[in-house]
Amino acid sequence: METIPILLVVLLLIGAIQGIIFGTILWQKNGLHYIANRFLATILFFFSYRLIVETLNIFGLGRYDVWYHILLEYNWIYGTLIFFFVKSYVNPKFEFKRKDWIHFLPVFIEFAWSFFIKAQNFYWDGTRESLTWLGYWGYVVWMHYPTMFVISGALIIFYSSKAEKILSNMTSVEGYKIIPGKLDWIKRVILVMKIFSIIYVLGILIDFFFFNFASNFFYGHPVFIGMAIITYWLGLEGFSRRKESAFKPTTTVSDKEKEQLVTISNALKLKMQEDQLFKDPELTLASLSEQLSVKPYLVTKCLNTIYEKKFNDYINELRIEEVKRLVNDSKNNNFTLLALAYEAGFNSKASFNRAVKKITGKPPSALKSNS
Repeated sequence: METIPILLVVLLLIGAIQGIIFGTILWQKNGLHYIANRFLATILFFFSYRLIVETLNIFGLGRYDVWYHILLEYNWIYGTLIFFFVKSYVNPKFEFKRKDWIHFLPVFIEFAWSFFIKAQNFYWDGTRESLTWLGYWGYVVWMHYPTMFVISGALIIFYSSKAEKILSNMTSVEGYKIIPGKLDWIKRVILVMKIFSIIYVLGILIDFFFFNFASNFFYGHPVFIGMAIITYWLGLEGFSRRKESAFKPTTTVSDKEKEQLVTISNALKLKMQEDQLFKDPELTLASLSEQLSVKPYLVTKCLNTIYEKKFNDYINELRIEEVKRLVNDSKNNNFTLLALAYEAGFNSKASFNRAVKKITGKPPSALKSNS
C-alpha cells in the first residue's frame, strides 16, 4: 500500500474511533440535555460508520462482495439528526413524538431503495434484459448518477437551515431561560455542517456535469478527511459540554411577591444612585440588606428575578460603570486605571481584572480605549 492511502486510512480510523468513543460517552443519561446528547451521539455513530465503510473500500472490501450487500447507505439521516439534536437541546422538556418520525422518512426510503438496487446484482447476467425496467434504471440512477449524495447534502442544508431558525428565535422556554453564549458552539456546528454540505454538493455536481464523474468526487480523499475532522471536532465539542446546561430555571413569583420585589428594587436603585453603596469595598449582601432593612434572601430574590443577576455581578457592573465615568473625567487624567478602580469600590487588582473580563469580555485596558 502506498504512503498516501496509509495516511488516509489512519486519518479515517482516528475520526471513526474517536466518534465511537465520544458517542458512547455522550449516550449516557447525564445532565439536562441528555436527549440532545443522544442525538449527537447517533450523528457520531453514523459518521464513524461511514468512515469505517470507506476504510473497508480502500482495502477492496465492499466492492461487489458480501460486504457490498451488508453495508447499506445511510447518507440521508444526517440532516434529520442535526435538526433533532438542536430541537431537543433548546428544549429541556423535549419529547420525541410519533409525528416526528415523518422526518426520518427519507432514511427509510434510502435504506429500502439501496437494498433493492444492490439486490439487482443477483439477477443481472450481463444483459439489460435480465433486469426489470425499474431495476435497470434504478441501478443506473443510483449507481451512475450522484443522486444519493446530492440528496444527502441537500437534506443537511435544509435541516441545518431549520435548526438555525430555531436557534435564532430562542430566548427562553417554559420554566427556563437561555444563558447568553451557551448556544454559540451549536451555531458553529450547524454553520460548519452547512458550509461543508454546500461545498460537497457543488463539488459533486461540477464533477458530474463537467468531468463526467471521472474523478469520482464522492470517494475523493478531501471529502472523507473533512468528515473525519468534523467527527473528531464534533465529538470533542459535545464531550466537553456534556454536563453543561444552556438554561437556568426561571423564578416564578406571585403578583404580591412581584410587587414586593419591585419595591425592594426601587429602594436598591435609589441607594445605589444617591448613596453609591457600591463604592464600599467591604459591601456584602448582609450589609446591603441592613441598609435596605430587608432580609438577605429577599434581596437575592429581587436581584435574581428583577435584574436576573447575582449580587456580585450586579455590584461589579455598577463599579465598572463608575470606572468608565471616572476615566471620561479629564480631572482624572493623572490617575492610573487601577487607582480609579479602587475609587469605584474594587478592593484588589485581581478582583477588578476578573470582573471586567467576566462582564465586558475584554481586558481592563479596553475601558480606557473605549472612553
